[in-house]
Amino acid sequence: MKLLVIDDEEDIRDVATLTLELKEGWEVAAAGSGAEGIALARGARPDAILLDVMMPDLDGPSTLRLLRDLPETKSIPVIFLTAKVQAADRRRYLNLGVNGVIAKPFDPLTLGRTVCECLDWPVVA
Repeated sequence: MKLLVIDDEEDIRDVATLTLELKEGWEVAAAGSGAEGIALARGARPDAILLDVMMPDLDGPSTLRLLRDLPETKSIPVIFLTAKVQAADRRRYLNLGVNGVIAKPFDPLTLGRTVCECLDWPVVA
């Protein structure tokens, strides 16, 4: 599996990347902004994107809209990463068309399983 993590927090990018590469064996690219993430997604064509909701300049929902407008990225599944996990927020995010919402901080030991569950992929061991 090839994933792209888009998050303005370097620590979050590093933990997600290390966890998914080392524990799950997936190939992971990371971007620190929505614009950088869009550029990477266009070239790398990941199997899925983990996208932070709250980022400066181009937030998660805006980045999602731009990804959906591009032919080469419109069908890539997206999972939001967010510290705002109240039911109303979660519903609003799901109504934007994301495949799931993962709360931050997330548990690195279960991140791969959670990603698989959001995307209906076979759950990793």
